[in-house]
Amino acid sequence: MQNKTTTILKAGLLATFFMTIAMLAAPMMGMPKMLIGNMLAHFMGIPVALGWVAHFMIGTLIAGNYVLLFSRRFHLNPALNGALFSLIPFLMAQLVVMPMMGAGLFSSHTTAPIAMVMGSFIGHIIYGITLGLAAGASFAKDTVKP
Repeated sequence: MQNKTTTILKAGLLATFFMTIAMLAAPMMGMPKMLIGNMLAHFMGIPVALGWVAHFMIGTLIAGNYVLLFSRRFHLNPALNGALFSLIPFLMAQLVVMPMMGAGLFSSHTTAPIAMVMGSFIGHIIYGITLGLAAGASFAKDTVKP
């Protein structure tokens, strides 16, 4: 069995990758562009490539929180566990990150707030399901039953 840190890193990167693919494909489904790496770069005043690196770092850090704080407390199907967890970063994105970046509460200052929120929601659900499946099996033996 690989060590926990490696599993968290792999699960976080994989979940962030699938979320990113969904966000990049959003315009093909009639949704607005959601270039989170570009948004982070602009907000932090760094090159776009580093904005994307930051996006993947954040996704991996969130994966660590999922494994260490959430998945061990809730003993559901791994995909459902991950999907439920993804509501936390989704709400943080809409209540803290988007307003901090000037997009307003629940993306209210964007040109298509409902579409932006739905895109964010879908992206986070994809992230959570992937994270739950990728990390769930590896940590199932380590869970502490109440």
